[in-house]
Amino acid sequence: MFYSLRSRLMVVFSILLIVPLTTVIFILSRESSALIRSSIETSTSQTIDQFASHVVTLLTQVEDIGTQVMSNRITQEWTALQLNPESSVEERVLAKQKLREYFSSYAVNNSNGITLSAFTDQTGGLWTQDKDYILTEWHSQYRQYGRRWTNAHKDRDQADQILTGRDVNSFLLPLVHLQSLREIGFVKINYPTGVLRDAIEKIGFGKTGKVYLLTQDGTSVLGQDLTENRDVLRNGLSQLEQRFEGKTSGVFPIEQNDVTYLLFFRRLPVQDWIIVGEVPEKELYQQISDTTRMLLLLSVLLLVAVIVVAFLLSFGITKPLSAMARAMKHVERGEFGRARQKMPEARAGHSEIGYVTRTFENMTERLRYLIETEFETNLRRKNAEYKALLLQITPHFYYNTLEIISGLAAAKREELVMDATEALGKMMRYSLDLGSDIVMVKEELDYIRDYLFILQLRYEDHLHVAMEEDPAAGEWTIAKFILQPLIENAVKYSLEKEGKAGISLATRVVEDRLSLTVTDNGIGMPQELVDSLVAEVRSGESIRILDSGGHSIGLRNVLARCRLFYGEQFTLQVESKLGEGTAITLQLPLVRS
Repeated sequence: MFYSLRSRLMVVFSILLIVPLTTVIFILSRESSALIRSSIETSTSQTIDQFASHVVTLLTQVEDIGTQVMSNRITQEWTALQLNPESSVEERVLAKQKLREYFSSYAVNNSNGITLSAFTDQTGGLWTQDKDYILTEWHSQYRQYGRRWTNAHKDRDQADQILTGRDVNSFLLPLVHLQSLREIGFVKINYPTGVLRDAIEKIGFGKTGKVYLLTQDGTSVLGQDLTENRDVLRNGLSQLEQRFEGKTSGVFPIEQNDVTYLLFFRRLPVQDWIIVGEVPEKELYQQISDTTRMLLLLSVLLLVAVIVVAFLLSFGITKPLSAMARAMKHVERGEFGRARQKMPEARAGHSEIGYVTRTFENMTERLRYLIETEFETNLRRKNAEYKALLLQITPHFYYNTLEIISGLAAAKREELVMDATEALGKMMRYSLDLGSDIVMVKEELDYIRDYLFILQLRYEDHLHVAMEEDPAAGEWTIAKFILQPLIENAVKYSLEKEGKAGISLATRVVEDRLSLTVTDNGIGMPQELVDSLVAEVRSGESIRILDSGGHSIGLRNVLARCRLFYGEQFTLQVESKLGEGTAITLQLPLVRS
């Protein structure tokens, strides 16, 4: 099937269409994946940069506020009074009240909810007037490491109770008297943590990707929950310090628990903070996977379309050719009727397929006519040969039989004459029944028994015959008169050797073949004659009996008739040695009627 014209055309069409298509899809998929990957990374980095810009803007505003507060007259007057030991209590209370009013008005007028507070080493916080702040983490970081930017926390030192309940981040600025440059504490500018936390939590990529604002040691600046991704972030910060020292932004992959993550980072050098975005690579590039699947689906659909187109293109060409090929197989076997049924319909017009179809149809009809004519001619010739063979057998046998009966009558052996005459009568009825040339094996053997009875009368003790009959063989049919010539030759050539003939006849059914074997102890046959007879049977040509020059006429008679009746299904085996005898086996197909 693969080597059929249709298959080859489909393969060629498919290759011509699929290879360029597959190449285009492969290049498009690769380039689109690279483009989408670059676009996603750029978009994510831009989002982080936008948040970084928002943070820088807010923190710059906080720093500016701190500078303004520090240089303000009210702040400096309060600072001076704190440094002057001779100032009265009334002056200090009045200065603190003015400072509180100034801080409160500033917080009210600021849209970002920024609040102010001041702390001194002597009096504590401006609003609570205690020193509990000394125990806080943010104060410890400020005093030990000079960190002015704090992480998210709650500050008790606020103007009212509402403000103390919210999370804030702060910028700490030393409280200095500008004239004397003496430091008496620090100013704390608080901005709501929610201003940045709400913004950063709105940033998302993939399904689970998040962005965090972290310190160098991995602590969350905005109090974000790091439980799920702590190990990934810690590993990422470690690699960040090793691989990207001095670089302010970028993206890199890391492996964690057999999962590949992408980490985007943006440094804030002034605050010594890092904005880190983490997301599983598979989630971030889900769009690429969807695009790849879509391209794959598209390629499959196009492949199906290509196959359909190739099939339709090849079908119009190969369908009539395939039909003609099937019709040719029937023509080859001589089945012209079935070949005509399988033959494609001749197309109108001047196409090559239509011309070939019409020509093949005409050629088939002409070939059938010629074969039928030749068959009829050959059949007449074979019938003529067959009738000539029968004419050879009958006179020859009758002459011998009448000679035997005449001898018995001369010897006054009336009973044997009667038996011989009865046997001859049966044989004549059998031979004169020309209604059919096919008889059952058991009928042919009955005829042979009558024939052998007459031969026994003629040769008496000089002839010994053994018959081995297979009961299964009796119900099958064979061509008429194919055993008598073999028996006659066997007797003739056996008596020529020593004057005594030992003849055996065996019938057997072996698998799907009927085997008839005649064996004698005669003079044997030359190997050249054996080879010639076998070659004539195998050649498939008609065996010319009448042109044999008088040599082996009886045997050739049998072979010709078997060949005429059974064709190639007839096979011959001859085993012969000069001076020892001959065994001739006819192998015929099993035929019921």
